[in-house]
Amino acid sequence: MRGDVASEGRRIADTVSGLPDIEGLSSGSLGTVCTPVPGGRIEGVALRDDSVQVGVVVRLGRPLPEIAADVHDAVLAMVPGRRVHVSIEDVAPDPAGTVTPPVR
Repeated sequence: MRGDVASEGRRIADTVSGLPDIEGLSSGSLGTVCTPVPGGRIEGVALRDDSVQVGVVVRLGRPLPEIAADVHDAVLAMVPGRRVHVSIEDVAPDPAGTVTPPVR
């Protein structure tokens, strides 16, 4: 693992959380998308020697592949030389309560 894992993980978490289509980070259904740090863990960012995995909850709106590509590009710029994997763990409900009809 390179450098200060805690600050690198927090920087990535802050950057991803600040993207417009991101509702929040998620450690996934099994809680494995995280980085252990002194005093706890960074949820939604798993730092490894050769890769970074990010789990996100997105806002309903844009196509999911576009959102995933934005997250991928933002993280890749921060971790040159490592692979970046993005998993969309959930889609946040529309705060207005509107329901999108299913596509048929």
